[in-house]
Amino acid sequence: MLVVSSKNSYLWAIHIGKMAENKKKRYINKLKSKYRLSIYNDQTFEEVWVMRLSRLNVIALLGGTALFIIAMVTILIAFTPIREFIPGYPDGNTRRTIVHNALRADSLERKIAQWETYLSHLKVVINGGELQLVGEVKDTVARNKDIKFTRSVEDSLLRAQIEEEELYNLSVYDDKSGSTDFSSKLFIAPVKGVVTNSFDEKQGHFGTDLVASPNEVVVAVADGVVTLSSWTLDTGFVIQLQHDGNLLSVYKHNSKLLKKQGARVKAGEAIAIIGNSGELSTGPHLHFEMWYNGTPVNPEKYIVF
Repeated sequence: MLVVSSKNSYLWAIHIGKMAENKKKRYINKLKSKYRLSIYNDQTFEEVWVMRLSRLNVIALLGGTALFIIAMVTILIAFTPIREFIPGYPDGNTRRTIVHNALRADSLERKIAQWETYLSHLKVVINGGELQLVGEVKDTVARNKDIKFTRSVEDSLLRAQIEEEELYNLSVYDDKSGSTDFSSKLFIAPVKGVVTNSFDEKQGHFGTDLVASPNEVVVAVADGVVTLSSWTLDTGFVIQLQHDGNLLSVYKHNSKLLKKQGARVKAGEAIAIIGNSGELSTGPHLHFEMWYNGTPVNPEKYIVF
């Protein structure tokens, strides 16, 4: 049985530690050892070029070169069209198509949301309900509810000019010789209501006032084309239709217009919602006019209200 004393074990451990340290120093010295690389002339044996290198220099040089190549390749792929040659990477046309389709999809989503809002409001109006304003529309109405419209000198001059040129209001001609025989035409009542003020040309009332239920739909009395769909200070929301035979029908004081200028409508088609808009309105009603060849005619002679 071999017994090793504690003193011998300690000395043996010191010896092993020194051997490991010496081995490590020899390895480091080997990396730092210089080697001479020379190129000689084969005929004269003259030294043409010489370089002194160590293993550590070679490792550092190769590592730096590898890192430089990797960095350059990364930059070329990231910032030059070379990346388009990498399989699976989209080219310029593909990226433009992706962006274009994303913008179109966003526009379609907004358009669909607008149409859904419009249809929901239209259903409420048709069913006789009252629209609930929300969001920006509600804030805008709240800010502008106290606005008072006043007629300025410039506005009066503009109105006189437009009326003179017959671009909006139809002038009352003194020539009453034109024929107004509409016996062959069939007209539909614009609303189902009660006549509260009849046609009176002498008093300057060139139409018929009709009172109907709130939010009643106003329909076209005959087939025609919308020649005016606008808002004025006096008559509020106004829509005007051109019919065959130089006949015009005008619908004033509406709360909302359902057709735009240039639209073709059929007899009985909804064109507006009855209301109380305009300074000349004294309550919710429809002011309906008929004009033939620039001359106002009494609607009650041709339509049963």
